Amino acid sequence: MAFADYYSGLQHVGIPSSSLEQSEAFWTKLGFKKTGDFPAGNVIFMQRENLVIETWSGDEVAGKPGAINHISMDTTDADAAFDAAKAEGFTLIDSEVQHLPFWDKGIKFFNLQGPDGVIVEFCEIVK
Repeated sequence: MAFADYYSGLQHVGIPSSSLEQSEAFWTKLGFKKTGDFPAGNVIFMQRENLVIETWSGDEVAGKPGAINHISMDTTDADAAFDAAKAEGFTLIDSEVQHLPFWDKGIKFFNLQGPDGVIVEFCEIVK
C-alpha cells in the first residue's frame, strides 16, 4: 500500500500553551469539552465535534503568533505507515515509531517534516 493509504484524516492539532488552565477555559468557552487529561505530560485534549486540540505546557514557542506545533493525522497502523513513509522518501523526524501512555492503551506515533518546517504527526490510538 502507498503511504497515503495508511491514514484517514485529521486526528488533532497540537498547540503549545503557557497555562493549561487558561487554555482549558478558553477552549471550553468556545464549546469544547476536555476529553483527555494527562498530568504527567502536562497535556490535555479538548474536543468539539470532529476537531480535537492537544495542548501542553512547557514549550518555548507558546504565546507566539502562529505557534501551532503540529497537525496529527489518524492512522490505524503506525508501524506500517512509518515503513511506507520511509520507503517513499519522506523526511522522517523520528528514527522509529514512538510510544506514549495516553488513553487506555497508549498511542504509537511518528513525525515527518514537510515544507517550511511543518511537522505532520501520524498517530495511532492503541485499542
